[in-house]
Amino acid sequence: MSTLINKLKQVEKKAWIPETTEGDGSNLASKFSGIPFLSKNESYPICQNCNKPMQLFVQLNLSELPQEFQTSVGINKGLLQMFYCLSDDPICEVECEAYFPFSKSTLLRIIEPTNDGRSDIDVSKFYPAMTIFSWNEIADYPNIEEMNEMGLSFTDEEESELYESLNPASGDKLGGYPSWVQGVEYPNCPKCDEKMQLIFQIDSEINLPYMFGDSGCGHITQCKEHKEVLAFGWACY
Repeated sequence: MSTLINKLKQVEKKAWIPETTEGDGSNLASKFSGIPFLSKNESYPICQNCNKPMQLFVQLNLSELPQEFQTSVGINKGLLQMFYCLSDDPICEVECEAYFPFSKSTLLRIIEPTNDGRSDIDVSKFYPAMTIFSWNEIADYPNIEEMNEMGLSFTDEEESELYESLNPASGDKLGGYPSWVQGVEYPNCPKCDEKMQLIFQIDSEINLPYMFGDSGCGHITQCKEHKEVLAFGWACY
């Protein structure tokens, strides 16, 4: 048992589970859905495939995230926003293969507000807002496949224990390790070809009333070197 604990300590990371409340906060708040921050002269983001307004899935105020997370990923200011097209005519999720990173029916970006933003945005046709008001810290671990890729090996008894009790946390979370559904699928940065890091995990039907395929799970990732390079992908059972 002590050998297993030592192995796990090598790869342990902290992750943070969002605590949410129903309703919208300010346009600078961390949130699921709701009114995103848009500059005063900025148009609402539209899908590149159907030209319809996209659903805000998540907005994170980077300056208000846990300090240890800011330090670990090297980002501490601005707003990270993710928009996702929900059109069913055409079905952009299918046509644009939105389950793969860098789909044209998604928009991920980090912006730095320079004014108070627009106050006339109508989101009544979108999902109800859930505002994040705190973060609960947990210890998080990779799955066995990812640990094997890291060079760790386990006895049959250790593997059995890991499968039963220690896996990446499911649900919505900040940081940590992805809860992979089918296999390890980190995207590579198109600028430097390096593996991107997990920023935020969005699971099906927790803070957003949306299911990725058949109870799938999605991941926002970022290049460690090129902070402006963000991606979102998901997989399901």
